[in-house]
Amino acid sequence: MNTISFWPSGWRLSPLALATLLPLCDPPATAQADGHTNPAAIDEAVAAFTGASIGAPGGARVSADRRLQLALCGGPLAVSWHTPARTAVQVECPGPTRWRMFVAVNPASGNGAGARAAPAIRRGDALTIMVRGRSFSVQQQGEAIDAGAVGEWITVRTSRKAEPLRARIERPGLAVIAAD
Repeated sequence: MNTISFWPSGWRLSPLALATLLPLCDPPATAQADGHTNPAAIDEAVAAFTGASIGAPGGARVSADRRLQLALCGGPLAVSWHTPARTAVQVECPGPTRWRMFVAVNPASGNGAGARAAPAIRRGDALTIMVRGRSFSVQQQGEAIDAGAVGEWITVRTSRKAEPLRARIERPGLAVIAAD
């Protein structure tokens, strides 16, 4: 079996083990020589999230502007749907200097109705509603007034008599309200 040796420690990894570990590392393309996030890394993250290339149906309309000078991202870029109609995605850097941007997406080909993801939360489902800020989070049980897929915005409430709130579905059973 072929192995790869790392000098000076002498660790030996098989190619399969190395291939498993490499996705956990930040790709070198995320940083530019000037210490900013490489706009090509944003394009790659959006293409991986949407499953379509730039300009294709379902993909970003145009590539990220190469003149962007966004702070270097300390972790992987987080990409999520920004609109229920899936016409834009949000690309976010978790830190240490946080930033976010929105990328327009071409409409998917086909009838459009078949492109919608299955609901993660259905109307009437019990769920956790979390209010998340920079240094805190508070959660309470609530109910979904609308149905929606992960990344979509829905209306929720904490009790029958409470005012409805808008929250984004983070995963099945959890809707988040950002307090940034």
